[in-house]
Amino acid sequence: MASGVSGVVRAEDFTIDDTLVRRLLAAQFPEWADLPLQPISSAGSDNAIYRLGESLTVRLPLPNRARFQVDKEHLWLPRIAPSLPLAIPVPLAKGAPGEGYPRSWSVYRWLAGEDSAVAPVDDPRQAAVDLAGFVAALWRIDTAGGPTPGPQNFFRGGPLADNDSWIRAAIADLDGLVDTHALTAVWDAALDAPAWDRPPVWIHGDLHDGNLLVVGGRLSAVLDFGGLGVADPACDLMAAWTTFVTAATRPVLRSVLAVDDATWARGRGWGLTLSLPSRAELSVDTPMAADSRRRLEEFVADHRHGTFSRP
Repeated sequence: MASGVSGVVRAEDFTIDDTLVRRLLAAQFPEWADLPLQPISSAGSDNAIYRLGESLTVRLPLPNRARFQVDKEHLWLPRIAPSLPLAIPVPLAKGAPGEGYPRSWSVYRWLAGEDSAVAPVDDPRQAAVDLAGFVAALWRIDTAGGPTPGPQNFFRGGPLADNDSWIRAAIADLDGLVDTHALTAVWDAALDAPAWDRPPVWIHGDLHDGNLLVVGGRLSAVLDFGGLGVADPACDLMAAWTTFVTAATRPVLRSVLAVDDATWARGRGWGLTLSLPSRAELSVDTPMAADSRRRLEEFVADHRHGTFSRP
């Protein structure tokens, strides 16, 4: 688990701070070494992120599981970006291990905006259309040679059943706080839904509010492609529960994507994998806990009103 205060990030057996980043830049990209450097806070734990000057970003993977991301993103993001209707990070340069930092790292173009968790969209229905349009465009891109689910994308889009034991344990841990029987029914339906039997598609694999940028009230960019892979499209339907999409706009997202009942049920399952809070998180009286309760209730309501159910 990484932690960071005032630009200092500790992960495993190394520490990242402004001085280290400047040494890396001076040794490998001296043309950027004197630009202003500012640490950027992030809800994620896979990268230390620094803004470099006005137009660049430095991203340095933290945990060992993130070591695959750099090569994958340098290979595939420039290829898929031209086919997408929203901006995505495109790497400009790849750094090598050095100066006490043990992994490859990247310099990207800075993408302006605030994440959708703190910058609400002006028109939720239009935002749902925009997000669905991005997902649909991603699904249409040629997958030849693309990476299948595995360590390089945290197994996103792989067999949903691989998550079964920890999901059931996480649901059981919420007993007395939420309707665990109803949540278990949602999960059972996801596992019982027929598997995807068509060619796999490109998936983002980590669509949540923190990975969506908003500019001027409109969805503008999608970030963090560590979960990128070629897999079951249901994985990206997690966005119906992990983003600004709500019960009112969820039908808009589904309509644009035109997914069948089984794929939607599996998507609910993927949404649960990113949405289940801990008992401690749900036991407090905070806006975040209230939002978690609302989302869990919407999983149940959507399942009950759907046409696919456990035999």
